[in-house]
Amino acid sequence: MLDDLRMRYHAALRRIRRFERREIQHFTQWVEHTRNLTRLTILVVAPIIIAVITWLSNTVNVVTFLLFPPLASGTYTLFADPEGKYASPTRFVGGMTAGALCGWVALTFSARYLYHVPPDSMTIHAGGAALGILLTVLVTWSLNVEQPTAFSSALLVLMFPFGEMGSFLSGFLYVAGIAVSSSIVAGVFVIWRREFYERRARYLYRSTKGDDHVLVPMRGEDAEEAAMFGAKLAAAHDAGKVVLIDVVDEHAIEKAERDIEASDGGNEPTLVNPESAELVSEGETAEAQAADVAADRLETQAHRIRTRMGVPCEVVVAGDGKTSAKTVLNTSREVNCDLIVTPYEEKHGALSPFVRGLFRGNVDAIAYRPAPDGTPRRRWKRVLVPIRRAGNTAHTMIDFARRLVGRSGSVSVCTCIDREAERRTAESTLADLVEAFSGVFETRVSRSSIEDFLAANDDHYDLMIIGASTDRSAASRFISPPTFERMHEIDCDVAVVHHG
Repeated sequence: MLDDLRMRYHAALRRIRRFERREIQHFTQWVEHTRNLTRLTILVVAPIIIAVITWLSNTVNVVTFLLFPPLASGTYTLFADPEGKYASPTRFVGGMTAGALCGWVALTFSARYLYHVPPDSMTIHAGGAALGILLTVLVTWSLNVEQPTAFSSALLVLMFPFGEMGSFLSGFLYVAGIAVSSSIVAGVFVIWRREFYERRARYLYRSTKGDDHVLVPMRGEDAEEAAMFGAKLAAAHDAGKVVLIDVVDEHAIEKAERDIEASDGGNEPTLVNPESAELVSEGETAEAQAADVAADRLETQAHRIRTRMGVPCEVVVAGDGKTSAKTVLNTSREVNCDLIVTPYEEKHGALSPFVRGLFRGNVDAIAYRPAPDGTPRRRWKRVLVPIRRAGNTAHTMIDFARRLVGRSGSVSVCTCIDREAERRTAESTLADLVEAFSGVFETRVSRSSIEDFLAANDDHYDLMIIGASTDRSAASRFISPPTFERMHEIDCDVAVVHHG
């Protein structure tokens, strides 16, 4: 009975751990979106900042509660759009302080010269409010510190309880409280933006921390070009390495059998271990010979990669399992590789079963197709990345492009829209995507279809990196086939990316 309870307990723990891992993975993918990240930051940071300032106001009795409305709205403006027009700490502090100062001056002037009453007995009048707004506009424009919250801080001073301290001291404390509290918010914002937001690719995007151990299946005529492409990606990370794999299938074994028959007739068994006098069959000998031939071929290519790309390179020869794709996926886990780069293959005008099988796996995969001119590339300095929408796949493609171009190349990130009304949103999305990465970027928004855009611009680039659309449903891919399946006669290299 105790054993049964113990088994149930451990089974429940395993289910909880699986659930936690799945939820953490989903949360990580969700927070990769810049908009979700800023919303989460506002949800966490804004209440904490307001709570700290509230505690400060209750403790030192300098910060009045009247400044909290503009302070809260200003905090939201800063963190909601960290790269926007009003996301400047200087503009934020200067604008709010200038607004408070202008409101104080307007209150004092209107009380003494318009209504002829002391400022502490001044009620809210239209003239004082209008003068405060007018001064705020002139001062913030002239100092280039326009800030929406400046106008609210200018008006709230009209409601400030001056009390017995006198109008001058009370007004000064109000302006000082605005300056101190806004400086606290601006300081938190500067630290958050510099240390986390601008480095979010390093902390949040998985591809920037991985995809440095590259497995390359050596298949087809473009195997060498795919291997060099994978080596270039691996070389961008200090811990990068390349593993070349060849799968010994039935065709390779049959060829080895024919070679054996041609050399000795294939009638004599082969002695493998003389000490034990263990004999193996002709089929086992053919399999061993096919593996040796594959290993020699891989070692030759590995030597080229080590010499030309300066990246450690290993070789693996695997036996054919149920499917070649399944064998490669299993091998990638066994040799600790987190990215597969395979030559692009087609069958009957569509992806081959092998590439399609890799795209169904949970390992990042790239199908690389060199340009039709047949000239092998070793450097890619101009890369185009078409983006359908923001997400982890877009981040992965941009990171791959940045690795390939290095410090001297450029990356163009583009998207296509149907209506002109979508342009501003598309431009903002592209800006959010590229600003998380270092390097030279260009963003482009086009009204033409994606096929026409790529066909018109392919000769300006060395490489196009396109998503495999494996994050879409089967019905969606049936209605609108992936872009790479609709491209024809592209005059540059193409890399189709699947984010596992």
